[in-house]
Order: sequence, then structure tokens, then C-alpha cells
Amino acid sequence: MTLIQLHYILTIAETRSLNKAAELLYVSQPSLTSAVKELEKELGITIFNRGGRGVTLTNDGAEFLLHAKELYGQYESILQKYGTGGSYKKKFGVSTQHYSFAVKAFVDMAKFFDMSQYEFAIRETRTSEVISDVSSMKSEIGVLYLSDFNRKSMTKLLHSASLEFHHLIDCSAYVYLWKGHPLAKEPEICFEQLQSYPCLSFEQGDNSAFYLAEEILSTSDYRQTIKANDRATMLNLMIGLNGYTLCSGIICEELNGSDYIAVPFHDSNPEEDSAMEIGYITRKNVLLSQMGERYIEEIRKYLKL
Repeated sequence: MTLIQLHYILTIAETRSLNKAAELLYVSQPSLTSAVKELEKELGITIFNRGGRGVTLTNDGAEFLLHAKELYGQYESILQKYGTGGSYKKKFGVSTQHYSFAVKAFVDMAKFFDMSQYEFAIRETRTSEVISDVSSMKSEIGVLYLSDFNRKSMTKLLHSASLEFHHLIDCSAYVYLWKGHPLAKEPEICFEQLQSYPCLSFEQGDNSAFYLAEEILSTSDYRQTIKANDRATMLNLMIGLNGYTLCSGIICEELNGSDYIAVPFHDSNPEEDSAMEIGYITRKNVLLSQMGERYIEEIRKYLKL
């Protein structure tokens, strides 16, 4: 059974005449009759009664017509949406750990295109969901980091999800806090100075592994910890509780405001490496779309790469 045959049946049923249907369909009557007979043979039913006054539906034909209309209607809806002149909008999505620069790059990318022609999505989310979103092609690009601590586990996880990591920039760890924090004017900050203040981190879900943490040195012994789900809450906790978090030091004042600063972190334990390698992930052997290429270009521009 083909869509052409369904179109033939619907036209014949509407006109109640093989001659008129053939004229509307721009086919010969013998060809039209042959197509109907082939379909009736395939289905094992008689669709039309043929008489001197035209054609009428049989009981089986009337029942089949209901299904044919529904099926052909779905085809027309798909054609209307995706065909030439249709309403289909190209989709582009980014999933990222909570990086303001990643959102800033997305904003600048979106401005470059006619947003009425596209369906854009930016998802600041958990590390596991960044990986899942890109693996399932919900998002084209994911932004996250690797370190000496998580590299082996993350690389294995990315490989099993058919993803590849692309390097962007290497960063030393910074302490991110608000300008009114008692340590804000220090030239650098070490762990010992932070013990009196709560360490803030992004929640990664129940039973999540340490290597999925967004913050560097996630396995260190913190006296006070608070988890949050979004960047706005994290910033509120910095002001309200003098909280802090360890980050890359790449911050966007345009989005986060100018009330926050990043102070270099001094790691007094030489056995722990506090360096971060920030990059993006994509599906293996998949070329970036025009939007994807522009997005990475905007990230590189912001990072001055």
C-alpha cells in the first residue's frame, strides 16, 4: 500500500466517479482502475462497487476509508510542516554545566540568526544530563570540564555514550565569592582561610559519583557545605551566608552582575591538582551545524582564544 494509492481511493470516494477522479489526478482511467484493484487484492477486500452510475463504497470500503483519511491526513500534516514553505523550525540546543560564559556565548549566537526561523534551547543542568542530552541528540553541544581527578572516569563515560571531548581552555582554580566577603580583598585564598565559610556546590542528584561534580577538588574535606540547583540561588547564598565556590575564574559580569569576584586559589596540598580543562562535547563523527559552529566561535571569542 502506498500513499499514492490512498490518494487515489480518497479522490474516487469524493467524486464517486472513476472518470472524474482520473481527470483530477491526471492519470488514465485504466491506470487508476489497475491501482485500485492492486490495493484491493493486497488488502483482501473490495473497496468499491462499480455500476453504470459510478462507484459506491462497500461496507469494507467505508471502514477502510476512515483509516485512509486518518493516515493520509497525518502525511499531509507532516508535508505541511516540513515541506517547502512549511512551518518547521530548525532546532539547536546546548546543555552546559553552570557557566555564565556558556550562556553569554549562546545569547550572542542567537542574536546572529533570525530567531523566528529557529527553535533554540539552552540548558544549565547536571553533568550527567549534559552527557545524556548530547548523546540522545537533544542538544548538539555540551559544555563541561575535565581534571586529573575525573578525567579517567569521564573519558570512559563519554566513550560509552559515543561522545568526544574538544579542548577549549586550561584554567587554574579560583574562589568565587561576593565583593562584601571578608576574604574578598585577599590576593589569594587557601583552604585554611575558607574553613569558617560554607562551600557551595551544584547538586548532581542522589547517589551521584564525585567525578560528576562541577567544582574542582570535590572530594576535599569541607567543614560546611550547601548544595544548590541553579546559578541565581548560588549567588544569593554567596551574599546571604558568605558562601563561596571553587570555579574556573571565567565569569560574565553582564549576566551575573558586578557584585562578585574570583580570587586565585592557593592549593597548599601539592598532591592535589586544581587545574581545570574546559571543553565541549559532541556526538562522534558528527559535523556541527551552522548554529553550532557559531556558538563555538562565540565561546572562543569570549575566552579570547
